Amino acid sequence: MQIEAAVLRSYDRPFVLEQVELPEPGPGQVVVEIAGTGFCHTDVLPRTPGFMAAPPLIAGHEGAGVVTAIGEHAAVPVGTPVLLSYDSCATCETCLDGHPAYCRQFFRLNMTGRGAKGSPIVRDRGGEAVASRWFGQSSFATHVLAGPRNVVPVAEDLPLHLFGPLGCGIQTGAGSVLIALGVRAGSGVVVYGAGAVGLAAVMAARVAGATTIVAVDLHDARLETALELGATHVVRGNSDTLVEQVVAVTGGGAHYALDTTAVPRIISAGIDGLRPTGTIGLVGAGDQDLVLASSALAAGKNIMGILEGDAVPQLFLPRLIELWRQGRFPFDRLVTTYPLAEIDRAEHDAASGATIKPVLIPGKD
Repeated sequence: MQIEAAVLRSYDRPFVLEQVELPEPGPGQVVVEIAGTGFCHTDVLPRTPGFMAAPPLIAGHEGAGVVTAIGEHAAVPVGTPVLLSYDSCATCETCLDGHPAYCRQFFRLNMTGRGAKGSPIVRDRGGEAVASRWFGQSSFATHVLAGPRNVVPVAEDLPLHLFGPLGCGIQTGAGSVLIALGVRAGSGVVVYGAGAVGLAAVMAARVAGATTIVAVDLHDARLETALELGATHVVRGNSDTLVEQVVAVTGGGAHYALDTTAVPRIISAGIDGLRPTGTIGLVGAGDQDLVLASSALAAGKNIMGILEGDAVPQLFLPRLIELWRQGRFPFDRLVTTYPLAEIDRAEHDAASGATIKPVLIPGKD
């Protein structure tokens, strides 16, 4: 079928809206008409020369929409509203152990844009193949193909166009706190970076019962938002006394920290701001080396790499939706919507910090 998609044709050029041919769904697959899809920092990684996913490519990995067609043996019927998350193989040891975010094929299935061997191929008007399996969805489009591992059925009464970010960024922040780090009631948590992932972590820390929640960022407006969403303290990330302030407000150092920046200086400060036996989780995507002093972890401190919050989307996203219904997880306050045709403005606003979480709406004027 003919669909419209925002195609990245070059590392350094704007996205281009094009008509492309979406193949029919294969066994277990579904076609989803996209109601809205989040724009995430990860979606700009294919702009990096030498990255594993290369143009031409359709990015987008926080889709939400309605199933309009199904392949043989598909488990989700036509008409079902769904959220789309990351893909996994279902058969490796970590998938079978309930940790699909650490699937042995995670990077091939999600971050090459090509998916598994034999995946359906989207083609442009000239017949050229366009990578279209970015996180098993490539949702910067009017319609996508998705599989059983990254489809999450949801209730029909949701404002579906706003819920796509639950599939990655919001899931990553909240899951890192509630699942991967296992934040306990009464503990102290520091979140470095108050973007969508970081603010989801702040909200989750409040849900978990943390009594000291510190947000660190460079943008005053985001620090104010963090306070409104549950932070008890805020610190500017460029402060010369960042570590000292964190140690002071947490009463000797944080039990848990989460870095969303991938900036080595901030990560090092996050480690220094932990109390003995504290743990910092790293979720940021960066390209700089992290070099630590040999004594950095000597007091039983821990560093944990985290993908997707270590969440199983089909289990975790319904929990987040219920928290949202209760008014305890107002992630939608972070969302600003844009027409899909204005994807370049959304990318600019996300990069500048003007918008916390852009959501693209196909067909919106």
